[in-house]
Amino acid sequence: LAGSLAIGHQYSSLGTQPILCGSIPGLVPKQLRFCRNYVEIMPSVAEGVKIGIQECQHQFRGRRWNCTTVNDSLAIFGPVLDKATRESAFVHAIASAGVAFAVTRSCAEGSATICGCDTRHKGSPGEGWKWGGCSEDVEFGSMVSREFADARENRPDARSAMNRHNNEAGRTSIIELMHLKCKCHGLSGSCEVKTCWWSQPDFRVIGDYLKDKYDSASEMVVEKHRESRGWVETLRPKYNFFKAPTEKDLVYYENSPNFCEPNPETGSFGTRDRICNVTSHGIDGCDLLCCGRGHNTRTEKRKEKCHCIFHWCCYVRCQECIRVYDVHTCK
Repeated sequence: LAGSLAIGHQYSSLGTQPILCGSIPGLVPKQLRFCRNYVEIMPSVAEGVKIGIQECQHQFRGRRWNCTTVNDSLAIFGPVLDKATRESAFVHAIASAGVAFAVTRSCAEGSATICGCDTRHKGSPGEGWKWGGCSEDVEFGSMVSREFADARENRPDARSAMNRHNNEAGRTSIIELMHLKCKCHGLSGSCEVKTCWWSQPDFRVIGDYLKDKYDSASEMVVEKHRESRGWVETLRPKYNFFKAPTEKDLVYYENSPNFCEPNPETGSFGTRDRICNVTSHGIDGCDLLCCGRGHNTRTEKRKEKCHCIFHWCCYVRCQECIRVYDVHTCK
């Protein structure tokens, strides 16, 4: 997936413009074939990668590594994804989830002719409601994500095994978090009867869920086996006294750099000049985020609306105030 992440930056703004699959850099032959067969939904694939990257940046906004992207046509996270760390695990999971999410939503909105609503797995309706609306077809979205994101992960080595596992964990998170959405019908919204359909949650909910999985990711070790096709690498848990990871958990087998200082080899930008929270004792606090180097404080004036008054009927009139804030940045 790593080489395909650039599609989110470069092609998400195309919208309804035709996509020339051959012009997308970094696609392997299987992805190129997929693009040509499913060119109609490629804007949604690109949008999914983009929302995955944006969610990564939101979830890590207060950490030493804040999911920074670089202006490289292919390796948009720089060398950070080269190592099999828990950061790599999260990026693969959130990007794969993003593709599945965006394709599923696009299909439900009728943006493509090759997919639509989910008419399967309905089950019996409950008391006081019936099936209606458009249930989102997460199986189709997951299939697209699996075909596209996993196309690069066909090597018999540990890194491909890790990436496949984390890609699937990202997609599984959506299935885990699907829920019923309902609409009331009746006189004056009396809700005499409800129609309900399966819906994906907000993508923020998926981001929060996968961030928890990042925090509890399982460390693995690499094992080699000889098979008919040659040597194959697999992963097993490093610590037997911990619960073995399930398909919902993230896995990694290399330790992360500390991301305190700039390092071109690891892709660390360091934390110098990052804004820190002087009142926090967590990782976003000035002690931890600044890696013990201390912090600078400056004042900043901001214009804000204030003294707002509601006028009948119906508007709000505010004054503009200038407030002074302390801004703390790492040395």
